[in-house]
Amino acid sequence: MRILITNIGELTTNVADGDDPCGTRHDAAVLVEGDRIAWVGAAVDAPDADEIVDAQGRAVIPGFVDSHSHLVFGGDRAAEFEARMQGQKYAAGGIRSTVAATRAATDDELRMRLRGFLDEMLAQGTTTVEIKSGYGLDVTTEERLVRLAAEVTEEVTFLGAHVVPAEYADRSDEYVDLVIGEMLDACAPHAKWIDVFCETGAFTVPQSRRVLEAGIARGLQPRVHASQLGSGEGVQLAVELGAASIDHGTYLTDDDVTALAGSATVLTLLPGVEFSTRQPYPDARRLIDAGVTVAIACDTNPGSSFTSSMPFCIAVAVRDMRMTVAEAVHAATVGGAAALRRDDVGRIAPGMRADLVLLKSPSRVHLAYRPGVPLVEAVWKDGVRFS
Repeated sequence: MRILITNIGELTTNVADGDDPCGTRHDAAVLVEGDRIAWVGAAVDAPDADEIVDAQGRAVIPGFVDSHSHLVFGGDRAAEFEARMQGQKYAAGGIRSTVAATRAATDDELRMRLRGFLDEMLAQGTTTVEIKSGYGLDVTTEERLVRLAAEVTEEVTFLGAHVVPAEYADRSDEYVDLVIGEMLDACAPHAKWIDVFCETGAFTVPQSRRVLEAGIARGLQPRVHASQLGSGEGVQLAVELGAASIDHGTYLTDDDVTALAGSATVLTLLPGVEFSTRQPYPDARRLIDAGVTVAIACDTNPGSSFTSSMPFCIAVAVRDMRMTVAEAVHAATVGGAAALRRDDVGRIAPGMRADLVLLKSPSRVHLAYRPGVPLVEAVWKDGVRFS
């Protein structure tokens, strides 16, 4: 089946063209064959196809690549959010309040909720998603979470080292022993990534190193939560161990920025977190100008960022992190792909996966210009249309 999307007013290919990293084309067309993009070019030169989709001058962008989410959990924390809006400070320990609800939920309950979140994301243009565990914090539940996540994505992250559970209070080293032993044994077969929350109130740098090195030894690739609540050594550890991504980065020193700029480690910004916690927004302008590779992700979770909307996160990044719209869209597509070390998503070019988003607007600028407005007309994931 050959599908031609034609009369595209503005096409964001993300195939760099001179000074334009978005590789913007006008009056364009894209040919989809099976689950791949077969051709990209001017509408007047478009080849024959079995089905024609007339974009009517509207914009097409690559499907969003959300490289940081926590979609498998029970309960919610609306009361905690309300308390923050009344002045209570955010702290990492709030994660524990989700653990009991997650442990009590059945597989079918968790699976149904997970599918609901994925439907939300797809409707807003997200076609690739990473999913972390981290709300079980015992062997049985963590294994359930990564197993359920693996049913819907290949980008599964084992995050048993999210926080220390209540039953291991004041025994954090013993909990790390569990994470890198029996828990890792149970979860590694379902996961691609190993993650740790290297932060005050979560895990120390030596503990984080133990977790990451144990995961690497089992064939998992490292990524790190760090510098969300304050500056620390998490960035340096992530760069040293060749982590694909360090996520949050709210508080970065000049040395952190220099280390990231000289590495292949992506800094994944999570605008929904600062929006929800009222923490300071990271300065993306500083990072981009220094040469750091930046991604944007939603960090969908019940505590610090209960949004599944990449368009919302793009709008916040433009408004409050000093990114241009082009930079924000690039970070939410190519940046996310880099954070997952994927070379088959995030761009619109021959051979890439046919993950495309047709907007209801003539330009990607409207994603930030019209915040909160549902601007996605149709989504193609692996060449299959959803609308």
